Amino acid sequence: MVRRGAAALTAVLLVPLSATAAPAAPKPTVKQLKKELAELQKESDKLITDYYNSRIAQQKAEKAEKAAREKLAAAQEVYDRNSGELRAMAIAEYTGGEPNRIALVTGNEDPTALLSRLALVQHLVDLQDARLRGYAQVRDAHQQAKDEAAARAKELAETVGDLEKGKKKAERQIERIKDKIDQLYQAPGVRRSDGTWVPQLPEGSDNITPRMRLVKQLIKDRFEVPFGIGCYRAIQDGGEHPLGRACDFMLSRGGALPSGAELKRGEEIANWAIKNAKRLGIMYIIYRQRIWHAGTGAWRTMSDRGGTTANHYDHPHISVY
Repeated sequence: MVRRGAAALTAVLLVPLSATAAPAAPKPTVKQLKKELAELQKESDKLITDYYNSRIAQQKAEKAEKAAREKLAAAQEVYDRNSGELRAMAIAEYTGGEPNRIALVTGNEDPTALLSRLALVQHLVDLQDARLRGYAQVRDAHQQAKDEAAARAKELAETVGDLEKGKKKAERQIERIKDKIDQLYQAPGVRRSDGTWVPQLPEGSDNITPRMRLVKQLIKDRFEVPFGIGCYRAIQDGGEHPLGRACDFMLSRGGALPSGAELKRGEEIANWAIKNAKRLGIMYIIYRQRIWHAGTGAWRTMSDRGGTTANHYDHPHISVY
């Protein structure tokens, strides 16, 4: 009885030990994630390169088929003309329009003239035969080029489908890794209980706050912003620029309306800022004559300020607390 109780107690003591969960794997570092991101981007670039190589091969096949088709048309014209001449010769020879070869041999014509005429006839037949063989070669070359173009088109269609799937998969993975990298950063400074943040003072040669500097760097890393980023301005206009708490992410130069691709980049930057606003201390976003505020969580149309830049059509503006 004692032994049975001891065994039961031992079993109870052993259960928690065997059921203890393994320690959680450490979170990946920014360096590790960026390395993984670089590898995925390299894979995505390779897929794009393969796609364009396939397109070039298809274009070459189509060009070769077109050239062969043009040669075939020219050869067809020669073939039709020579076929007509051959038919005329055959009709003339076998219907009595011209003496046939037996009649020529058995007739009274001079042998030398007879041989010359026979040689001429044979020469014409051989010439027409050579032309017809040339036509057949051109015809066969066109068919081969046509078959190769069709096969290349089928191969390209399959390749493009596979590449498109792989490209989309790589892009999704890249976005997930970029999100993970963003989530490893937290806005510096003190956050109040109501969700707002204690303002910071600008510092450094760029005269912006640490919080704004973090947002600027994350957007620059993720979206590139090829037309530049403008932050500190000394002009006191009532906004956050002179306080070092705002940046403009330019999508064009000289007040020009951005291209469709750049407008899309602006939307992506604005959506990213909304998604990360709470964690990074973003206060409001202005883009395309609209303003989004962290306090309301919604876009509101703004009044017309009279220009592409003034209405923020050529850049998203982001301000932090």
